[in-house]
Amino acid sequence: MIGLLQRVSSARVEIGGETVGAIGRGLMVLVGVERGDTEREGERLIERLIGYRVFSDADRKMNLSVADIGGGLLLVPQFTLPADTRKGARPSLSRAAPPDIGRCRFEHVVARARALHPVVETGQFGVNMQVTLTNDGPITFTLRVAPPA
Repeated sequence: MIGLLQRVSSARVEIGGETVGAIGRGLMVLVGVERGDTEREGERLIERLIGYRVFSDADRKMNLSVADIGGGLLLVPQFTLPADTRKGARPSLSRAAPPDIGRCRFEHVVARARALHPVVETGQFGVNMQVTLTNDGPITFTLRVAPPA
């Protein structure tokens, strides 16, 4: 499972002109589910996201997590994130989980996040969304939790 996280001062997701999820300071995370991912990878990804130290402390060092600052998490399903872009002029989506499995894994990630963190907002699986954010830094990292070999 892949999480592309961006430290934001604000972020929101709109569907058809209506805001369905929004946060202030926190992390906006695009979540990609790969073939072979299980609930375990999703749980580990959320644990890492909540504890990942990307916010500055008083000494301007990235020593604080989204949990430490009481920030929000905006989780957005992104089926193109696992794309294979190594060759050709068009990405291959063969690494992405099938839609029914992707939806199930994403919903599990959201449920786990809500059990561990007080401010969790989401996009919606399988629909066209408009994501707006103000990247703070800019700070962007990719976290990947691979299934056991």
